[in-house]
Amino acid sequence: MYLKHFGLSEAPFSITPDTSFYFASHSYQEGLNTLLFAILSGEGFIKITGEVGTGKTLLCRKLMSSLDSSFKVAYVPNPYLEPQSLLMVLAQELGIDLPSAVTQHAVLTALTQALLDFARNGIKVVVCLDEVQAMPIETLEALRLLSNLETEKRKLLQVVIFGQPELEDKLNHASIRQLKQRITFEYQLDRLSRDEMHYYLNHRLIIAGYQGSRMFSGAALTLLYLKSNGVPRLVNILAHKALLAAYGKGKQQVGLVEAFAAISDTKSIESTWRKLRLHGFSLSLFLCICGSAFLVLPKFS
Repeated sequence: MYLKHFGLSEAPFSITPDTSFYFASHSYQEGLNTLLFAILSGEGFIKITGEVGTGKTLLCRKLMSSLDSSFKVAYVPNPYLEPQSLLMVLAQELGIDLPSAVTQHAVLTALTQALLDFARNGIKVVVCLDEVQAMPIETLEALRLLSNLETEKRKLLQVVIFGQPELEDKLNHASIRQLKQRITFEYQLDRLSRDEMHYYLNHRLIIAGYQGSRMFSGAALTLLYLKSNGVPRLVNILAHKALLAAYGKGKQQVGLVEAFAAISDTKSIESTWRKLRLHGFSLSLFLCICGSAFLVLPKFS
């Protein structure tokens, strides 16, 4: 690929959540601080929401890597499970041996005993569930009932739920209104600002081993931000394709032409650009905008 061409040790713009590339934008850092404070305070339910591609899974993994050995973490990436299946997954994640007769009551009993044992040993249990907007209502209710377990001092289980904004509609369902009341801390992830996106790109390049001069021209940065709207996943996809385009031409910098090529190869974004052209948004007008924006873009060493 283009790694050797640009002097990179690894791909800088993979869409796989990798905590080594974690970028502490204002929203990310506030979200992480909220999670850590809530968990250290022993709160029961914590909710993080964000649009598709804003980095909820990466934040979840960053949280898990930030907790020390006094915590036992169960991670459920796909919560589209029936109540008993969820309990079994949690038992597996926590290393609990289940009885041969696996009934919901038997699994719940084993979980309860294990959680009490963890508490006696001073270990706090945290359950992180991703994409919770897809979780069935009855499974959410089972999770709430499980979170009822507590000693006189604290909860035996803390639950962090991550989901898209439509999770709020699910939590408004009358049958689980008690769960919504138990969410003591919540935070909504935001997109990257324009300046944050520029630093984000530079940050990932440096982590990947880049030591050269500025990779993206001012015009390319402006176009990438306009088309990605600061959504990290889209930024990664477009930046990766723009580097491929530059590599294919033997260039060391991504310019406006390479940014256009990346957008044209990304159908959902390219269709939006077509609509702009239909409304008279010409290339020459865009170049004028980019030229002005270039004057105020942050400079990277």
